[in-house]
Amino acid sequence: MFTEKSIFVHCNVAIESDVQNAVDATIAKFGKLDIMFSNAGIAPGKPISSILDVDYDIINNVFDVNVVGAFFSAKHTARVMIPANIRGAIVFTAGEYGIKVNCVSPYFISTPLVLNRTGMDKQMADELFAEGGNLKGALLDEEDVAKAVLYLTSDDSKYVSGMNSTNYKQRSVTICL
Repeated sequence: MFTEKSIFVHCNVAIESDVQNAVDATIAKFGKLDIMFSNAGIAPGKPISSILDVDYDIINNVFDVNVVGAFFSAKHTARVMIPANIRGAIVFTAGEYGIKVNCVSPYFISTPLVLNRTGMDKQMADELFAEGGNLKGALLDEEDVAKAVLYLTSDDSKYVSGMNSTNYKQRSVTICL
């Protein structure tokens, strides 16, 4: 999977120094950073049926990864893009320096995280997700999400900014400032 065009850097996005190291390792290997796709996200480790089931540690852990981690990713990507005058892409977050701002919000995909969180087996989840998605009977998978991200980071989307690609039948409101 990894080639001379890719590297692996262990990174806990909730730890700013880890994110800074991942960005710096990218610069050291490739000389620049054009695209940041911040894809880290977690759900509580146990099913939550009521707000009364949520304690500080649960919400703090989810917030640190899903919100603070996304912020650190944007911050350290912008830290290297701006001085290098890179007109790249940060998929999910904001930037005023020619950096495109987009978000990908896919419908459910039968990943281990989703299956564990819902308690469903893959076949049951696939049937439910295919029926509930935007295109009845069409099942969204990881490759569909990857293709949406690749489009948003390509020159084909040079004037696409402030978009939220929902990939499912939920309504979305996007405010571009």
